[in-house]
Amino acid sequence: MRNIDDRNRLLLCILNICKDVLGRLPKVVGIDVVEMALWAKENTPSVSTQKNLEDGPVAATVTETELKVTVEKELVSQAEEEDMEALLDTYVMGIGEAEAFSERLKRELLALEAANVHAILESEPLIDEVLQGLEAATNCVDDMDEWLGIFNVKLRHMREDIESIETRNNKLEMQSVNNKTLLVELDKLLERLHIPSEYAASLTGGSFDEARMLQNIEACEWLTGALRGLETPNFDPNYAKMRAVKEKRAELEKLKSTFVRRASEFLRNYFANLVDFMISDKTFFSQRGQLKRPDHADLRYKCRTYARLLQHLKSLDKNCLGPLRKAYCISLNLLLRREAREFANELRASTKASKNPTVWLEASTGSGQNTNAADTSTVSDAYAKMLTIFIPLLVDESSFFAHFMCFEVPALVAPGGHVNGSKPAYDNGDANDDDLGIMDIDENDSKNGKNSAELAALNDSLQDLLDGIQEDFYAVVEWAYKIDPLRCISMHGITERYLSGQKADAAGFVRLLLGDLESRISLQFGRFVDEACHQIERNERNVRQMGVLSYIPRFAILATRMEQYIQGQSRDLVDQAYTKFVSIMFVTLEKISQTDPKYADMFLLENYAAFQNSLYDLANIVPTLAKFYHQASEAYEQASTRHITVIIYSQFERLFQFARRIEDLMYTLAPEEIPFQLGLSKMDLRKMLKSSVSGVDKNIGVMYKKLQKNLTSEELLPSLWDKCKKEFLVKYESFAQLVAKIYPTETIPSVVEMRELLASM
Repeated sequence: MRNIDDRNRLLLCILNICKDVLGRLPKVVGIDVVEMALWAKENTPSVSTQKNLEDGPVAATVTETELKVTVEKELVSQAEEEDMEALLDTYVMGIGEAEAFSERLKRELLALEAANVHAILESEPLIDEVLQGLEAATNCVDDMDEWLGIFNVKLRHMREDIESIETRNNKLEMQSVNNKTLLVELDKLLERLHIPSEYAASLTGGSFDEARMLQNIEACEWLTGALRGLETPNFDPNYAKMRAVKEKRAELEKLKSTFVRRASEFLRNYFANLVDFMISDKTFFSQRGQLKRPDHADLRYKCRTYARLLQHLKSLDKNCLGPLRKAYCISLNLLLRREAREFANELRASTKASKNPTVWLEASTGSGQNTNAADTSTVSDAYAKMLTIFIPLLVDESSFFAHFMCFEVPALVAPGGHVNGSKPAYDNGDANDDDLGIMDIDENDSKNGKNSAELAALNDSLQDLLDGIQEDFYAVVEWAYKIDPLRCISMHGITERYLSGQKADAAGFVRLLLGDLESRISLQFGRFVDEACHQIERNERNVRQMGVLSYIPRFAILATRMEQYIQGQSRDLVDQAYTKFVSIMFVTLEKISQTDPKYADMFLLENYAAFQNSLYDLANIVPTLAKFYHQASEAYEQASTRHITVIIYSQFERLFQFARRIEDLMYTLAPEEIPFQLGLSKMDLRKMLKSSVSGVDKNIGVMYKKLQKNLTSEELLPSLWDKCKKEFLVKYESFAQLVAKIYPTETIPSVVEMRELLASM
């Protein structure tokens, strides 16, 4: 084992020497170190070692090379392996000649190194030449480096010069482009700031004749566009501070103010002259024997010529419209008032109607005074004609004014449309009088909707336009009232119908006019109702009143006539009058009845019966009168009951007083004890029956005569007598029951006998 270890150490030493030599010389006589390493690996034996552990010795097999040497495990080619084998074959040595082999290898290594040194010494001249060449090359390189440095400096300066030239060229090119753009913009600006001479002439001194209106409109459109073009949204804010722009804007403003002033002055004079011409011509108005319907077709045609001009004036200076609207309203107001006055005067003069008295319920007048009142329908027809002619005219004038004067409010009526869907009386075929034939300049005008400020301004202007015309309507109402106060009912219904047709905001004044007319008519009718109520109250002055009061049948006639006059919504007006009339009538009736209490019930029942009889037919169709009819019926029943009771007690007072005493004692005493009370004995009963029941037919006859004596309405007697007999039988039957209960042994005439007796009379 020791010899094997020595051999292995020798081999490892040889391998290290070979590796060292071959590391410095890539090949030494064809030997490859890798082959030797592989050979050593294949010939290395295994060595067993033992380790003493706690549990006992454990055998482990390891190679010696693992303990001493680590061989690089690099793969070698086949050729290298063959060279190593050939090298080993040249040396035929035993295993014991390792030291000799090592010595031989050292000698060969030293010889090889000496040969290398000799070769180097022999090549010294060549090395000197190489060094001289290297030195010359180094000098050339230094010169080249110096030249390149000089060239680099020159190139850097040239590059900087080129960049400077390019920068200046770019700036000049940009400046050239900017100058061209600036020239284009300045040309555009000069074009926008240029004022054409023909427009300047039209704006400062042109005529406003109809033939020249097209040029004026074109000048206005240009001026409007020029002013809007200088405003911020349409104009570059950078230009706004330029002196030329400021001067041009001032020049345009001066042109605008000059044109607005000239146009406003012309239109004010034009409106006044146009209306003065129509007022001076009497053929435009109603004349004696001829009612003239107002015709404003020519007026509107001439105004439409300047409608477009007004819209441009509004866009140029909205404040200028106020004076123009005022001037138009003042001028046209004179024309409308003159037309209404002449028409109303001729309408009243041409209407023939007999005057009806205003006294309907006066006690001193004859009973048949108002039964055949004259027909006054022509009066309400005249009023209706006044409204038919002028209300649509005023509505259309309001609509035309709102559109013509550029109010931003909804249209009152569609072009050619009319109130209540009917053609107005004054329409002479021009169905598009209100269509100005123009479009809004400002597209937003049609989208603004209702503008409260504009609407308020429009209503103020309409007040100026139509104010004063209501006086002629009031005069017609007063005239109709004086002829027949009841015609207020018809006029109220006519007015209400027109009032319900006014729905557009632009007709505000027309609604106010109709509302005032309705109030005036209601006031006049209220005067009539109050006077009639005073006539009813004057009946109280007659201290002694008998029979039916005169105002009761007259009220039935009045109510019948009032029902004939009702039109449309005048029912409330009439019902209010009925309520006031009947309330005063019933109150007055009660007051008069108190003057003579003895005949009060007879007086009341006759009058309440007359009220029911006279209003029977009307009460079936008029709910308000039906309510008072039932109220009168209840009052009649109460009065008749009281009157009949008085008559019955006047003839049979002892009989029914005896019965009443018995009824009072029955609350405290037993029935069998009552005959023993003072004044209620059987003897007292017989005496009372002898004085009351004996000759009962005579007493009943007297009762009939008393009922008939003071009754002025004979038609009421049968019903009152029947009621009287029924009341008597009811009271007598109650008495008979008491007698049968308290005095069972006494005999009295039976109820059947008494009923037969009453039936025979």
